[in-house]
Amino acid sequence: MKPIRLLDNRLANQIAAGEVVERPASVVKELLENSIDAGAKRLTVEVENGGVKLIRIRDDGYGIPKDELALALSRHATSKISELEDLEGVATLGFRGEALASISSVSRLTLTSNVEEQESGWQARVEGRDMEAQVMPAPHPVGTTIEVKDLFFNTPARRKFLRTEKTEFSHLEEVVKRLALSRFDVGFTLRHNQRSIHQLRPASTQAEKDRRVAALCGPKFIENAVIIDVEVSGLKLYGWVGLPTFSRSSADLQYFFVNGRVIRDKLVGHAVRQAYRDVLYGGRHPTFVLYLELDPALVDVNVHPTKHEVRFRDGRTVHNFLFSTLNRALGEVRPEDQLLPTALTHPPQPQTSGIDAGEFQGQETIRLSSSPASSSGGFSVGNNGSGFSDRRSSLSEAPSQGQVKRQIEAYSQLYAAAEPVASSSAIASAMGDDSVQEVVTQFSAQPATESLLENDSLTPPLGYAIAQLKGIYILSENDQGMILVDMHAAHERITYERMKQSYQEQGVRAQPLLVPKSVSVSEREADCAEEHSDYFSRLGLTLERMGPETLLVRQIPVMLQNADVEKLLRDVLSDLMQHGTSDCIEAHINEILATMACHGSVRANRKLSIEEMNALLRDMEHTERSGQCNHGRPTWTMLTMDQLDKLFLRGR
Repeated sequence: MKPIRLLDNRLANQIAAGEVVERPASVVKELLENSIDAGAKRLTVEVENGGVKLIRIRDDGYGIPKDELALALSRHATSKISELEDLEGVATLGFRGEALASISSVSRLTLTSNVEEQESGWQARVEGRDMEAQVMPAPHPVGTTIEVKDLFFNTPARRKFLRTEKTEFSHLEEVVKRLALSRFDVGFTLRHNQRSIHQLRPASTQAEKDRRVAALCGPKFIENAVIIDVEVSGLKLYGWVGLPTFSRSSADLQYFFVNGRVIRDKLVGHAVRQAYRDVLYGGRHPTFVLYLELDPALVDVNVHPTKHEVRFRDGRTVHNFLFSTLNRALGEVRPEDQLLPTALTHPPQPQTSGIDAGEFQGQETIRLSSSPASSSGGFSVGNNGSGFSDRRSSLSEAPSQGQVKRQIEAYSQLYAAAEPVASSSAIASAMGDDSVQEVVTQFSAQPATESLLENDSLTPPLGYAIAQLKGIYILSENDQGMILVDMHAAHERITYERMKQSYQEQGVRAQPLLVPKSVSVSEREADCAEEHSDYFSRLGLTLERMGPETLLVRQIPVMLQNADVEKLLRDVLSDLMQHGTSDCIEAHINEILATMACHGSVRANRKLSIEEMNALLRDMEHTERSGQCNHGRPTWTMLTMDQLDKLFLRGR
């Protein structure tokens, strides 16, 4: 064994650099965060060769005095915290005091800065070999410029792990994008090899913020996003949430910020996935740019060296707040929201989804973005500036008030048709439970939409039915063009939402097991089950601890009598220990209801009358999440007149 000794500063800084400086993008992240913490309002980033040859960052912040230049390059030197109380409520992006020392140990670094009190600027130069700063005067306006040249010049092994110039710059650009999304009040300029990539001005109004998000995330995202602004009990969530029809094959358009800091957190990801559960197609990922603000003392940012992870003091409250807010925002999107070119503001509605939903109540605003959202199916909705102008004369045979009443009566008969109800009843009977049968019967007896058109001159968002295509699609016409509706998918969503509402109103019905089931778990899982016994009771599960590592299941929900109880219990315990909450049981029940709704909906090749088709369209306009079926498939799409004209080359 070699004797124990202290590491020299150079080696200690290079070891720290292994955690902080992974690639050029890591350098840009640390330096930009320092500039933002210094009050900069304009930032310029210039890089060459993907950031390996040169990284130059200029800011107009407070600057660094001459006497502190050399100290700023020392390890664990910072002005952001001075005692433990400061660490418990960190409000700055950086606080460790390791960035400049680590970067300077693996590069040739030049730090030039000036403050208002000084007559001229001063410069400090450091190379990784000797680590001694050389301070000299240099002209410079108020602010700071940092040049990082020849990254990893003295650590060839690390340089070999770098990728191509294009790959390294893409990572670097992503860092700039994240910071530009986190601070709308700061202007950003990015240049690569003397070529301008981004020039973002400070944004203060909602329209300017929309333009910045569109520039960084693409205009299609803004066109297909719902704006959220909710503040409840010290928690504030705002930003943009993409519609389910604007999903992606990878999670590359997901940005979440906590107090201005971009994070990747399992708790946040679980809450978002739970909110999109009923509306997202399998294998797809949602899109969002969201900001969560809360008391800094309630979140610990000192968890990971790169500060990408945080720990919430009350994770369950944060999880439920995120889920209930996003679930409600997606549920309130109606077809008219995706057609109107103007932003809509919906009044708050009672939350009905989720076991712990309804816990948060307060002032909130959920509205569609200022641009028109795209409908599903790959055709975007054009910006028809006329909105819902009085163009009803262009529609063919728009129903009168009396005809609408007859449509609703016809649709009520469609709901009570023998074939769909028989299918649902067969499933319920196969499950062997009268309460499920009661849910189906109660649903089947529900009347269709009772709200009539108050103004006969106003065309509904989904228009009026014209014909049925191949017994599968409904063709309708509205003020903006032509709409195609998947008849089965739309009816499936309507049926599913009504069955969920009916089941929630009745509550979770449970039945005792004839032979209680014994489940072997770890002692930690058993302690968790005992601690959350009331939570399990609300879910319809009655548990009894029979030993240090044994649980006895005495009662289960009626809807889950054929489910794998042991696997379900383990999944719930895993979620409770990791996130403080679980939706496994509710998800399983919803899967059963979704299957019943699928079998209980109108099938393809079923001929519908014009009255039935129109009544189906009206019900879609008043049903939550009617833009997607239970499996996440789109239920309708639209072709505007402009798109039709382009298809047929009209106006050329």
